[in-house]
Amino acid sequence: MAFSIEKYLVVGPENTLGRPVSDIVRDAVEAGFTCVQIRSKVASAKEMIALAVKVSDLLKTMGKSDEVTLLINDRLDVALAAREAGAKVDGIHVGQTDIPVSVCRKYLGEDAVIGLSAPTGDLTRYVREGNFKDVDYFGAGPLHETATKRDCGLDDEGNIIYRTLDEIKKLVSISPLPITIGGGVKAEDMKSLVETGVDGFFVVSAIASAEDPKAAAEELVRRWEVAK
Repeated sequence: MAFSIEKYLVVGPENTLGRPVSDIVRDAVEAGFTCVQIRSKVASAKEMIALAVKVSDLLKTMGKSDEVTLLINDRLDVALAAREAGAKVDGIHVGQTDIPVSVCRKYLGEDAVIGLSAPTGDLTRYVREGNFKDVDYFGAGPLHETATKRDCGLDDEGNIIYRTLDEIKKLVSISPLPITIGGGVKAEDMKSLVETGVDGFFVVSAIASAEDPKAAAEELVRRWEVAK
């Protein structure tokens, strides 16, 4: 399927300051976001399935089901169960230690969107030498410190490795797949990210924890579009 990771919201119930996830998603999509990933480390499988169905129904009501890509983080079981319950789940995003992408492809089908978090360490070599036949895009980061995923970018010694703009630019030049960058990304980063040639950005707190999520999403989109 055609998909866009250009403006990408990652969100779960623990990120929204007690507000409904669907309200945050609505604000982001109305502002122009093109991809939504449901991610939670605290919600049960049943809660995640219900959340996926609710967001899928919302996108349908908004007339955005074919324009906004809906993904589930990590949980192949949730993605399959949500589809069984009638949700239009387009695919999954997994990390290096999660279920293999080949298994995701087997069960979600050839048309599914499968994203893979790039590893900490030598990304350039990884991207140049890896076999990514079952992957549709890379997620990489962190660009900055992020409170929503404190283990993001940790190396074997427990040090955080941030991604520099020069490194991102090099990755873009050699990557066989689209790349989206996240990890503490803010509106003021949009111009610099666009200049790297990266395909998109992803955010959690910048929208989900904002006092006014709609205004925050609109500002991110505005700055990205102006920089392009």
